[in-house]
Amino acid sequence: MPYIVTDACILCGACVVGCENNAITEGDTQSHIDVELCIECGTCERNCPSDAIIYVEDADAAEQLEVQKADHPG
Repeated sequence: MPYIVTDACILCGACVVGCENNAITEGDTQSHIDVELCIECGTCERNCPSDAIIYVEDADAAEQLEVQKADHPG
């Protein structure tokens, strides 16, 4: 789960449109990357105008960030 969307997401849709695998969907407050569909190509990170998508090398750290976001939304 190396690519994650941070709170800096502005829901512009650039990542969604650019994702070849349709791994990204827009939520209520930010986009979300489906790790089952993501092929880690990095297109979303490059397309993001607000630098809201980051690569996290440690899968455990990425999972912890996702848990924290779920526990404390918005």
